[in-house]
Amino acid sequence: MADTSYDLIVIGAGPGGYVAAIRASQLGLKTCIIEREHMGGICLNWGCIPTKAMLRSSEVFHLMHRAKEFGLKADGIGYDLDAVVKRSRDVAKQLNQGVGHLMKKNKVAVVMGEARLTGKGKVSVKTDKGEEALSAKNVILATGARARDLPGLEADGKRVWNYKHALQPAHMPKKLLVIGSGAIGIEFASFYNTLGAETTVVEVMDRILPVEDAEISDFAKKQFEKQGMTILPKAIVKELKRGKDKVTASIESGGKVEKHDYDTVISAVGIVGNTEGLGLEEAGVTVEKSHVVTDEYCRTGVEGLYAIGDIAGAPWLAHKASHEGVMVAELIAGKNNVHPVRKEAIAGCTYCHPQVASVGFTEEQAKEKGHEIKVGHFPFIGNGKAIALGEPEGMVKTIFDAKTGELLGAHMVGAEVTELIQGYVVGRQLETTEEDLMETVFPHPTLSEMMHESVLDAYGRAIHF
Repeated sequence: MADTSYDLIVIGAGPGGYVAAIRASQLGLKTCIIEREHMGGICLNWGCIPTKAMLRSSEVFHLMHRAKEFGLKADGIGYDLDAVVKRSRDVAKQLNQGVGHLMKKNKVAVVMGEARLTGKGKVSVKTDKGEEALSAKNVILATGARARDLPGLEADGKRVWNYKHALQPAHMPKKLLVIGSGAIGIEFASFYNTLGAETTVVEVMDRILPVEDAEISDFAKKQFEKQGMTILPKAIVKELKRGKDKVTASIESGGKVEKHDYDTVISAVGIVGNTEGLGLEEAGVTVEKSHVVTDEYCRTGVEGLYAIGDIAGAPWLAHKASHEGVMVAELIAGKNNVHPVRKEAIAGCTYCHPQVASVGFTEEQAKEKGHEIKVGHFPFIGNGKAIALGEPEGMVKTIFDAKTGELLGAHMVGAEVTELIQGYVVGRQLETTEEDLMETVFPHPTLSEMMHESVLDAYGRAIHF
């Protein structure tokens, strides 16, 4: 009979779980991972990766329309939505298989099925062959999250979609309503708007991309409106009336309720942790607002039981989950100097057009925390590489503590900022000051020079602006 006892069982094989399993195995822990659906979780199969593949298609389509600007000719420009979707699914499939290969390579046992905690260090798995009983000294919950359904706004896959439906569209929207302007909502709005859908975005907060710095949100809103989007902040969708080929939305804005018809609605109103059916209450785990309550080291308060990634709360980002997975694996393996993941050190990236990226505190947050601040800006129009790329719309903003020179936050909107932000992330991790950044030599011509100039601008020393 196969040995079913382990040093570590990981429940969920998304970017938190599978990374935790690999690191644990590297550290000599006998590890098993349980997954009910897809290796790689939502991120690889239905989130980060396939959405980026689709957004890349829309970006190329957008550039093809601009061919004349670059001295090129492109006639009869069009797209095949089925082929765009197929490419996205193929990319996801390739990476899904890659995770399976990594499990084998790292000697991690894989069990496909539904897991449930049945006692201290005991896990029961419902597989297609029946129930399997496993045991481990430690268990990591990495079950992730799913789209939130608000009453009356539930996705049905026909005319009202969630992110999964939007990734495998049954039809091309002509008139689209997107409810919610966080990263998921804005990315889909950007994709379908670029392909020609008449797109409206409704956001209950006072601005779109509400977690971003207010200046960046305002800049992004203007760019989206230039592209033909209708943006409705401080608005609520009160009701959706579903017909055979249309949805009538009652939208409350400025105290008035108006009805508008759309052929497609995408609901992107947040996420809910996958906490059900795991036996958490019986195990003594505290769950609040669908998320497992943990300390800074992802400990649940139940001995030997940890929770990482989306199930453990915001920020709901794959790279946060992966980093927590490594931290917990090292904690379990008894490594010294294990540091908790600091939320303000995690970058956020949104892959709309233009891209948005940030790390650390917004200007408002820095002030709220009592910092006296210095703020620098630099526009894309002042950068040679941005002009050469034909991408002069954008901005880099940096926020420093006026007394210590500590980099408190960095915020960007424009071409390729999701790649640029990591420079500031590393800077913050190394506890860099404005002086370090000013004395760093940035290569020319690159977009990264704007990062340098924004720092200089905070201290009245910008050269090209």
